[in-house]
Amino acid sequence: MKNILGLLFLSSSLVFAADTKAPEGIPATYPLKTCAVSGEAFGGEMGKPVKVSHEGTDVYLCCKSCLKDFKADPAKYVKMVKDAAAKK
Repeated sequence: MKNILGLLFLSSSLVFAADTKAPEGIPATYPLKTCAVSGEAFGGEMGKPVKVSHEGTDVYLCCKSCLKDFKADPAKYVKMVKDAAAKK
């Protein structure tokens, strides 16, 4: 019985660790799990994430295509990052 409980604990710990790992190119401390502009997952078929900064806040986008929307209203996306960070 102890072995079964140990295996269950270990497997649940591994699943949790896999879920909390940041995608490649995204810092582990970044509060958003998806692109602020499109809502797409990082590191998917869109390629390597793109880092942009506005007034000292870094925002990660899923691809270069999202740059146009970001540049149209950067304060909107910075607010999303700051709000998500405040919730953590």
